[in-house]
This record gives sequence, C-alpha cells and structure tokens, in this order.
Amino acid sequence: MKYQIDKHELYTVFTLEEEKLDSTLSPELKSELVALQTQGTQNLILNLSHTKYADSSGLSALLTGNRTYTEAGGAFILSEVTAFVDKLLTISQLNNVLTILSSDEAAKDLVLANSPEEEEE
Repeated sequence: MKYQIDKHELYTVFTLEEEKLDSTLSPELKSELVALQTQGTQNLILNLSHTKYADSSGLSALLTGNRTYTEAGGAFILSEVTAFVDKLLTISQLNNVLTILSSDEAAKDLVLANSPEEEEE
C-alpha cells in the first residue's frame, strides 16, 4: 500500500496513494489507522484524492478509522474525496456518519477550531 504521512502537533494527514480501496488494501489501511492512533495521533485527516474506486471493504476501513478516532475523543476527517467515492458514501448514507471536507486545509481548520491551543509551526 502506497501512502504519505504528514504529522503535526494537533493532526496527521494520511494521503492514500492508491486508486482502489478494496479488499486487498482495506485490512492494511485499518491496521495503519489504528497504529497511528495507538502511537498518539488524536486527529487524522485521510486524503482520498488519489482513490478513484472503493468497495464495501473500503467503506468498512473508513468506518473503523472513524470509530477508532472518535471513541478516543479525536477527529477522523475525509478530505479531497473523488466523485465516485463521494457518490458511494452518499448512496450508503455514510456521508451522514463521516466528516467529509473538500480540502486538507478545511480539515486542518476544523481541527484547529476544535482544539484548545493553536498549533505552532
């Protein structure tokens, strides 16, 4: 699985660099998301700008990430979701469950707005 991680004090941006989020990648993505939370990441921004396809196992991985971070008091935000994935989230009504924003910047702003202290660069 190809991805990039950009860690900051208050959030981590995880950019999935895969076109398909399906049963071959979902278990590894779940593991990575949980591992990051275990290592201290409280707020995760999952950038899906490269992901053009997802199936039910991919949606399951997103729900696992959402549950992992929100139960720990943090935020799990999807950003830059492609049209197909966005349509799938809407059809499955997960757009009502997951936080989905148009850009990483909007996601960062949301995290910072909900944090008691501003991040220092």
